[in-house]
Amino acid sequence: MPRVSSGRLVLAGSALVCVVLGSVHGFSVFLDPLETKLNLGRATVSLTYSFALVALTLTVLLGPKLYSAFQPAAIFGCVGVLGALGAMLAGVSQGIFGIWLGYSALFGVANGLGYGFSLQYAARANPNHSGVAMGIVTAAYALGAAVSPRAFVAMLEFGEFFGAMALLATATALACAVAAWFVWRAELPFEASSDAEAGAMPSVRTVVRTWLAYGLGVAAGLMAIGHAAGIASLAGITPWLAPAVLAVCNLVGSLIGGLLVDRFSPRRLLPLIPLISVLGLVMLAFSPAITLFALGLVGLAYGCTISAYPAVIAKDYPGSSGPRVYGLVFTAWGAAGLAAPWLAGALFDQTQSYSSALWIAAVLAATSSVLAIRLSRR
Repeated sequence: MPRVSSGRLVLAGSALVCVVLGSVHGFSVFLDPLETKLNLGRATVSLTYSFALVALTLTVLLGPKLYSAFQPAAIFGCVGVLGALGAMLAGVSQGIFGIWLGYSALFGVANGLGYGFSLQYAARANPNHSGVAMGIVTAAYALGAAVSPRAFVAMLEFGEFFGAMALLATATALACAVAAWFVWRAELPFEASSDAEAGAMPSVRTVVRTWLAYGLGVAAGLMAIGHAAGIASLAGITPWLAPAVLAVCNLVGSLIGGLLVDRFSPRRLLPLIPLISVLGLVMLAFSPAITLFALGLVGLAYGCTISAYPAVIAKDYPGSSGPRVYGLVFTAWGAAGLAAPWLAGALFDQTQSYSSALWIAAVLAATSSVLAIRLSRR
């Protein structure tokens, strides 16, 4: 089979898995139902999403040790089994700790393994278009976040939280089975790079600055994603519509970010992306009437960020260095995912408003832009 066709099969399988895994960012539709079911505050329920992002992050960090140790089909199979089991455990649980174990831990680990592997595998299988390949994978992840809220709401009405988790378990198992078949046909192993291909690792200072710039840049997006349905409810908008709009713009941003990195100087792009988020957050704080448009800007900036940074890292640090550097930097995403949604939930519990959280997120995004300028001068 020609290499081009093999690369496309890998990309198709990776994207399919990420469509399902991206549903983790539709979690905000579960806030009200779980608060009512479990009689808990929003900050506590929000930790379900935050803990899932932490598990996802740790798996992305440790994942490179596994990618070349097993066949790609086996990795996708493992993602399917873990993800389906985690979703079903969460669905049958009657308390928050069971939901944290099933959804946050097991599904979070499956999410990190599937997303991290898909991102790196698709790029290696399409070496001449690695930025575009990464953009497509992140866009597929965003697509899952866009389509899942409506499906979850329908299942909540039909079978409550258990029905939504049963849908998630079934979709995860099927998508991973199809992806495993695709990559088995492609016959492209995820080959470990030799020491000669590893390349030099960046300095600790560079990693720290990149970590901070990336983490502060995604914090605003993760805060908005984690509470999109709640923000929409306060503005009198159908709750599921907000995370869907945000996710569609995230998808567009993911495609744009990867494409721009392949065509232009990436270091000049990174300082500009957070400013789009700042604009959206300020608009959202001042005028709830344009909530969907403002959330769309935040989603666009978030999508650009999560596709541009890994593409830049892959180009700057080729071979085995790239996944290691990205794994380190990606822990900033997990830290932001743990802190930002919880902070927004805690502030909401105190004030019954998201205004303070939005202004804090805008300051974080502006700081990310300043740090990215320092990186561009490196």
